[in-house]
Amino acid sequence: MNLHQEAKLNHLSFPTTNVAETAAFFEKYLGCEIVAAGEHCLLKRNDFDIVLERVTEEVPVWPKNFHFGVEVETLENVHTLYEEFREAGVRMETEVFNNTRGSRFFCRSPGGVLIEVNTREDMHKPDEWQKLFAQEA
Repeated sequence: MNLHQEAKLNHLSFPTTNVAETAAFFEKYLGCEIVAAGEHCLLKRNDFDIVLERVTEEVPVWPKNFHFGVEVETLENVHTLYEEFREAGVRMETEVFNNTRGSRFFCRSPGGVLIEVNTREDMHKPDEWQKLFAQEA
């Protein structure tokens, strides 16, 4: 048995000053199900847990590039979600752009977590972007 390979990512936990607002965002826009709510909140999405922990201090400050991403199938889906988020007043950090790995945009959830929505449908030269992650000899 190789425990390192068998261990699975179980959950992510995010601090937030407004658990209800953040939970509603994750439910509406990320397809999460609220399974327990109170001072803290437990959400589920595809057998993965997201914990929202209430904090009383100011909105947490995240490292500049800290984010998580969700992937959709098509470029049309990316644009549809971008417009839906923008029209709903979600804090948008970028417009839709393509960085050779496919099109994407970034926005912030209540509580300030940076979220990437992307597709690989329009990825340019898959072998080229993979070089970004190649180890040097």
